[in-house]
Amino acid sequence: MTQSKTKKTYSGCVLCYHSCGIEVDVADGKVVNVQGQQSHPLNKGYLCPKGRATIDHIYHPSRLRHPLKKDGTGFKQVSWDQALDEIAAKLNEIKAEYGPEALGFFCGSVGVENFEMVALTHRFRAAYGSPNYFSVESICYRMRIRCRQITFGKYPVEELNSRLYVLWGHNPNESDFPLRLAITKNLRRGAKIVVIDPKRIKLADKAEMYLKIRPGTDGALALAMMHVIINENLYDKAFIDRWTMGFDQLVPHVQPYTPEWAEKITWIPADDIRKLARLFATTRGAAIYQGTCTQDQQANGTQNNRAIAILQTIVGGINVPGGWVLSPRLSLKNIFLSTEGDGQPLGTDKYPLFYELWGRTSPYGIVSMVPESIPDKLKGFIVLGGNPVVTMPDANAFKAAFRRLPLLVVYEQFMTDTTALADYILPATSHLEGWSIAYNYNVCHCLPYLMIREQAIEPVGECRSVLDMYKGLCERMNMREVFPWPTEKELVRDLLQPCELDFDYLHHKKPEGDFYQEKGYETTEGMWRTPSGKIEIYSQALADVGFDPLPTYIEPQKSPQGKRWKELGKKFPLILSTGQRDLFYTASQMHHIDGLRRHRPFAVAEIAPQTAARYNITNGQEVVIETDRGQARMHARVDDRIAEGVVMVPHGWHGDGNCNLLTDCRAESREPIMGYPTWKSQLCTLRPVEPSAASSGPIP
Repeated sequence: MTQSKTKKTYSGCVLCYHSCGIEVDVADGKVVNVQGQQSHPLNKGYLCPKGRATIDHIYHPSRLRHPLKKDGTGFKQVSWDQALDEIAAKLNEIKAEYGPEALGFFCGSVGVENFEMVALTHRFRAAYGSPNYFSVESICYRMRIRCRQITFGKYPVEELNSRLYVLWGHNPNESDFPLRLAITKNLRRGAKIVVIDPKRIKLADKAEMYLKIRPGTDGALALAMMHVIINENLYDKAFIDRWTMGFDQLVPHVQPYTPEWAEKITWIPADDIRKLARLFATTRGAAIYQGTCTQDQQANGTQNNRAIAILQTIVGGINVPGGWVLSPRLSLKNIFLSTEGDGQPLGTDKYPLFYELWGRTSPYGIVSMVPESIPDKLKGFIVLGGNPVVTMPDANAFKAAFRRLPLLVVYEQFMTDTTALADYILPATSHLEGWSIAYNYNVCHCLPYLMIREQAIEPVGECRSVLDMYKGLCERMNMREVFPWPTEKELVRDLLQPCELDFDYLHHKKPEGDFYQEKGYETTEGMWRTPSGKIEIYSQALADVGFDPLPTYIEPQKSPQGKRWKELGKKFPLILSTGQRDLFYTASQMHHIDGLRRHRPFAVAEIAPQTAARYNITNGQEVVIETDRGQARMHARVDDRIAEGVVMVPHGWHGDGNCNLLTDCRAESREPIMGYPTWKSQLCTLRPVEPSAASSGPIP
């Protein structure tokens, strides 16, 4: 009997934005082992539970393997030729009758860092002529990126190694596995932690300080810290004088924002605010680590991010080891096409700074505006690797809107709440079934590291790559020339042409990856791509669109001190914060894996013991959470680590465990400058579900 020969390939995980290095063993055409790559500088051989479940994910029995078309009783299997013929014909009809801008695109997470999916979607979108592209970025990192661009002209990022980790709404144990590894190592070397969070996360037990903040009030804390640092002369005068503009305006601006003022808003004692400000300002190599969207998805989102960026700046914490550092950008071939016509993505007239800054445009539309734009402005929608009915705000509004679409196409690996509404479902390949580029996203800890994801196995079933899917459509729409690459391998080779590390080097000599540039800490003239050439504490860009050029604070619309409290407070007296991260899942991905569900079998609403007693709720009991937008059912976790009067819930759960049944995407509930949903501070109430009415088993 001949023993099977095992082949090893190197790749990058796509189950969150970190792109951790993995080693893949294949025997007889099947993946038999996936493990962390020892030489990768980010994960250093470790894998989180999601990465360790890769094999279960790829070969799961519920994986979509064939194209499906909706019929009167559900879905029926069809051939790729039939699906592409009919979709192409419908796309041509939409364009002829309503114009190309009537088609929208949404990219989510077949792999969060699936660069090719995004680039090829933009190429098809532009060739079709539509300006309307939406993404998880439309409600995720894009605001933080834009705010740092407004301030620095570029995007400096926090390093893995720091002397003082200020974890501001960030829980590395659940959402930033590589950072947790670095913190564990550096604590042994004398580093310190500060935790700012409505929940006393586990790392707070090792922290120098823990500050229990009221959800939605981060900007008030940042302003009060600036007040202390400036008035106690703790700022870095030499750095400010040489590299910044607007500090003279900032000094009088922050005078009203005293720690006592902030205490009434944030729940944090004034003395603790002073102590934190002094610790941060006097620790060389300190960095603020923001949680994913924690400060963005608030009424004060833009100004929160601006305040934090300025706070990091005035202590001289830019381009120093352990602070925020400019990461070298990866040079890839630009395969985007110019869109014909003068259309702009939906919402950019209302939120212009989100779309354009100093002539630099962003490809993203305001995703919160999608439901109100169907069916008047959008007649067709193509979703790739995303589940917007679960992950976008106001699930009921998205669901109702998608039902009104004449055409909804979803390219996916598994059935979801969104595929259930589709007219056509196209089965997507996984990251091990094709060629792609794996690199660490520029928001990810300043690691200029690059590798190729080599195809490890043939696609499961009839799954096709996004390149093959778009090529098939273009062949039927007289756009054959739009995608000239015969294979994904040739696409990757072409994309890497401008890069310091070319395809042959990475594929043959360094399959485990390599650094494409060295990062440096030197600050030089011309480094800051702002109109002034300096770090702009005072932002003329904000002033030009009618907003305060210096950070300010506005109260969440739905909060105990907000403008809608009188209307909503009596019925909804609790503060709801949605979107809590979970190590076992990324958004709505991976919930189908039994090995992960054993650890987190259902959506959990975390509440303090005092809150539980007030509503007669016991630990583990099923509860209904209700807001002015809807209801969701979850299981209560009574935990004294949660702030009293606060309800914290995860995102990404399907069915009635979906937290976005509770959220709002209407204009009056958006952040005013960039249109973000205000998920992190809302109003809600709770009620226990009687055992006789409770669900049997986990919430789907």
